[in-house]
Amino acid sequence: MTLPGMADAIPCLALDIGGTKAEVAVVTPQGEVVRRDRLDVQRAGDGLFEAIVELIARVKGDEELNDLGVACAGPMIAGGVSVSPLNIPVWRDFALRAQLERATRLRVEVEGDVRALALAEGAFGAARNVRNYASMVVSTGVGGALVLDGRLVNGDSGNAGHLGHVNVVAQGRQCSCGARGCLEAEASGWAIAAMTGQSAEFADAAMRTRTATLVGRAIGTLAAVLDFNRCYVAGSVALGFGDDFFATANSSARQMATIAYTHDLVVQRSGLGSDGPILGAACVAWRVSP
Repeated sequence: MTLPGMADAIPCLALDIGGTKAEVAVVTPQGEVVRRDRLDVQRAGDGLFEAIVELIARVKGDEELNDLGVACAGPMIAGGVSVSPLNIPVWRDFALRAQLERATRLRVEVEGDVRALALAEGAFGAARNVRNYASMVVSTGVGGALVLDGRLVNGDSGNAGHLGHVNVVAQGRQCSCGARGCLEAEASGWAIAAMTGQSAEFADAAMRTRTATLVGRAIGTLAAVLDFNRCYVAGSVALGFGDDFFATANSSARQMATIAYTHDLVVQRSGLGSDGPILGAACVAWRVSP
């Protein structure tokens, strides 16, 4: 997928906001991260926004940069008019875009974190020249985004593609969204910790297999509905579980996606590496640059 503004893009500031850390970087159109810094979201507490503004100023320094692309955990109203990240309770209906514009005097564009990752996957990652695909993160939470016919799917509120809220266990565990049995409530890092009493990295083989099976179930279901044949997965849980995770997720996905046009469905690692989130934030700025 080619971003409309990439041909004439110039370096920009990128801000990635997650439940555990916020990172700011200067990024070039070639995908090079020139410099970066980060902060601990939980440690910042009620002063999170002020700490982020200071972080932006520190990374920007004296360089002439006009654009700030922001990738933020959701849900949110399209464009970051307001954000309510589930893992950042101090922000509820927080007017992130307007507040950042006022505090930094930069042109600010905001997008959901996994939706931004999908843009970067198409620009720099494994989805280059792929017109139909899903992006997914299986980490502390589970998020997703869809690119169909070469365009990021938005939906009514700009939150389309949230694979974490596909139901995978009937009447299963309570999800933070209020429903039961969502993929996020059954396969996320926080869900695994709640079920086992320890971090996902210490999960036993049975839990790892269960997690991958449920992830594949969600992907296969959506592939059959939406007609895509690639899903690129990032996140500490999926990547930390390694090759066995992807083998099991593929097998499970294919059990759900049995209709003829899904026979080529593949679940694979994101091609972005650890820089994916910050590259996604930069793509948010470039997508709408003049």
